[in-house]
Amino acid sequence: MAKTVLVINAGSSSIKYQLVDLESGEGLASGLVEKIGEPIDGHYKHEYNGEKHELEEKVPDHATGLKRVLGFFKEYGPDLDEAGIVAVGHRVVQGGSTFPQPALATDEVIAKIKELAVLAPLHNGPEAKGIEVMRDLMPNVPQIAVFDSSFFTQLPKAASTYALNKEVAEKYKIKRYGAHGTSHEYIGGVVPDFIGKPAEGLKQIVLHIGNGASASAQVSGKPIETSMGLTPLEGLVMGGRTGDIDPAAVFHLIRNAHMSVDELDDLFNKKSGMMGMTGFGDMREVHRLISEGNEDAKLALDIYVHRIVSYIGNYTAQMGGLDVITFTAGVGENDEIVRRSVIHKLAPFGVKLDEEKNDTRSKEPRIISTPDSSVIVAVIPTNEELAIARKSAKIAAEGDTYGHKFEA
Repeated sequence: MAKTVLVINAGSSSIKYQLVDLESGEGLASGLVEKIGEPIDGHYKHEYNGEKHELEEKVPDHATGLKRVLGFFKEYGPDLDEAGIVAVGHRVVQGGSTFPQPALATDEVIAKIKELAVLAPLHNGPEAKGIEVMRDLMPNVPQIAVFDSSFFTQLPKAASTYALNKEVAEKYKIKRYGAHGTSHEYIGGVVPDFIGKPAEGLKQIVLHIGNGASASAQVSGKPIETSMGLTPLEGLVMGGRTGDIDPAAVFHLIRNAHMSVDELDDLFNKKSGMMGMTGFGDMREVHRLISEGNEDAKLALDIYVHRIVSYIGNYTAQMGGLDVITFTAGVGENDEIVRRSVIHKLAPFGVKLDEEKNDTRSKEPRIISTPDSSVIVAVIPTNEELAIARKSAKIAAEGDTYGHKFEA
């Protein structure tokens, strides 16, 4: 019988899910629940065996949504009772310093995830709720929390520590935790085999750029730097987030615009970035505006690329060299204009782009640099669901490093 893991990513008003076949690595079925807790009708989508099933109805809470999802599996397939499911893996954004590895979702672990919501208020609360609901719905299947921040617990202290008053930083747990760690770890792990080079000593930069965007520097598969910090706000320009900005901008807006903390949070996280500069968070719309001669959109793209190139230069210096740059996630995998703009900026350092390969759309991993380029440039689709599934299956079979083992 095949072995599968149901991977769940619960947000404040949405749930994404995928049933992953551990042997093939393929997603057997996937779906989405949207508009949870909203007064209007929610939206369900379940895809299996080439067929898409959709439903519009109110989704008052996560429990209702997940019950309906399990009903879809029963009605439209594959039947989870016959799918060889060994675990449910939950994506959790923030594990702080507490969870350097995935954890079996015990009462204690769930309580800690809720406690860490202070560092990821938009994510940890809903993710903890998703775990609780699935424990009730599938009590005989181990529920595993896989933390986005775990990979970056390995950062050197010089990279993870802010130059903030030591007592304040320690009391309020202020440090660089990073995010998108599951994706960065996955990509960093597959790159060596894909490019035919040993992992030992390999110096690589992974650019996970989508609506949320982050960069990491890795040597021998270990992270030495990442762009996101205490929260996912820091770093690259994103769909709705500012990325790096002088913290004194907060003081300035409080004093002069009389903005509240909540207003500033909303401004910096949802109404800035490409959205704030162009009116659109979707890069395809930004390119459309540029093609129509919109100067604001042109400037926004220039800023977007400038920030990425700045991080590449920084990380190359920190690593003492660079062997490979990998683009991944929505923009990284699909936006040839952004890739071209970034790599052309690196031309003085011998980085050369194969224009034809860059412009060719494909879902397959590929190298888009020329053979004589000083740095290999690759495009590799990320697969966080597969990474979560594999980690979850291992914990379900062996127990976690914190001493928890599943007992049905």
